[in-house]
Amino acid sequence: MNLAQLFALLLTLVSLVAGTASAHEVRPGYLELREVSGEGYEVLWKVPAKGDRRLGLYVRLPGHCSRGEPQSHFVGGAYIERWRSHCDEALTGSRITIDGLSSTRTDVLARVERANGTSQTVRLTPKNPTFTVSAAAGTGEVIRTYFVLGVEHILLGIDHLLFVLALLFLVRNWPRLIGTVTAFTVAHSLTLAAATLGWVQVAQAPVEAAIALSIVFVAAEVMHARRGHPGLAARMPWVVAFVFGLLHGLGFAGALRDVGLPEHAIPLALAFFNIGVEAGQLLFIAVFFLLVWLSSQMLPARPAGGNRRITSPTWDTAGKLSLPAAYLIGTLASFWLIERTYGFWV
Repeated sequence: MNLAQLFALLLTLVSLVAGTASAHEVRPGYLELREVSGEGYEVLWKVPAKGDRRLGLYVRLPGHCSRGEPQSHFVGGAYIERWRSHCDEALTGSRITIDGLSSTRTDVLARVERANGTSQTVRLTPKNPTFTVSAAAGTGEVIRTYFVLGVEHILLGIDHLLFVLALLFLVRNWPRLIGTVTAFTVAHSLTLAAATLGWVQVAQAPVEAAIALSIVFVAAEVMHARRGHPGLAARMPWVVAFVFGLLHGLGFAGALRDVGLPEHAIPLALAFFNIGVEAGQLLFIAVFFLLVWLSSQMLPARPAGGNRRITSPTWDTAGKLSLPAAYLIGTLASFWLIERTYGFWV
């Protein structure tokens, strides 16, 4: 088996694994403590859920904090609890833990909003499920938290990555690649900001179904181009990247709304979430072309003579991989399209 065949096999394995789960199965939890008096806090606790089943994650406040009767309900893909806590002492310097987080694969975004307008935002992980409430939070904490969330969202969002991958198979040179990626970036940045700030409001379930449809469309365009019948996406991939990028930005906004934005640093958090998305996307593209380049080194060189057109071995190899990859991408996206359409239609 040469490296090109291995690359195709890896795509198959990814598709099979992804087909057994939703594209955004790993979602963060969200904890918010909003100070309403000297020692009183309104607590919001959001846990990822599926149907009427939720993850077994629970908030453990300091021992000097009492917990009022919670109000709970399921909304979409989340289980939400609200309650009032009274603390005999200030929370500053106290530790808050998410019990059960260490046995999951998800993260929790925790935010403490103080009465004086300052806040603290931290990201808790299975390896670090506890944080200490600090007296004040700097901008570096917000930047780090939302940048990492952006990187994680794009790298764990298999549907977004498959759309980008299908676009990569339509390009034929580096200038087209730069134009295509730039168009996708500009488009999803616009709708991400507009939807997150409330300027545009759309239902998330139809958006997710439409994202799956966009992947099916681009995969079909790859097949047509490979068979000698290029469509608009093959001739001007940046146009398709921009149009569907607007749609994917709404999907990114849905994930960002799940965890919220700090009121005192909304532009900063939004900007670095978007930068994180871009960093993850560029990392994915870099890994893709590294694998393609390695494959091109393993494939036999084209015999001299005949075709005088000088082409890059990297782009030649990408072209050879495009048809089987398009079938795999299109099949998986079709499954998502049916699943998501059924989910909101019924």
